[in-house]
Amino acid sequence: MLLRVNQAFLDHGYAGLSMVGLARECGFTQRALYYYFSNKEEAFRASVAHRNEVAISQALEAGQKIRESGGSALDIFATIIDLRYGETRRMLTFSPHTVELNAEAFRRCRDLMIESAITFQAELEKLIIDFHYSKLLILTGRFTAAQIAQALADGGRAVNQALPPIAANDFSARYRQTCEMILYGCAATPTQI
Repeated sequence: MLLRVNQAFLDHGYAGLSMVGLARECGFTQRALYYYFSNKEEAFRASVAHRNEVAISQALEAGQKIRESGGSALDIFATIIDLRYGETRRMLTFSPHTVELNAEAFRRCRDLMIESAITFQAELEKLIIDFHYSKLLILTGRFTAAQIAQALADGGRAVNQALPPIAANDFSARYRQTCEMILYGCAATPTQI
């Protein structure tokens, strides 16, 4: 049901949907829809929360599969970040209501977004520590695992908000590039040369 709610918002935007229209788009009667949601905002928030939960779960599962197949830390983190942030962004890219939905999500769901960010960054931190002890990454000690996790998540969110906007088929490469820069650096201080 939440997938249908999400698709209805992608197809019609937030302002373009009423509870009547949302019920119709989801194949429910109004009464049935009101059983689940008191109003449109509640339905929108539920769809955003669900999308975040699914994205995090699928991202971590995909990262585990890459690890099991012998992938590098970069392969794993690039996959995780791409699925966590890229799937949602690619969905939005194809909606004629991208800007509106993005604004509504920040306006109406900021608390949910912060909660999912905290959850996801904690999972990244655990992976970074595990990768260090497993020798997939050698941490220099300059930054903590929590700081690296924060940078990876911030980088993924920054790619999503990049200007000019990134084409849907270019997100994966940009996430990978961002992960590589964060994990391995892109410059040295003059004293390191």
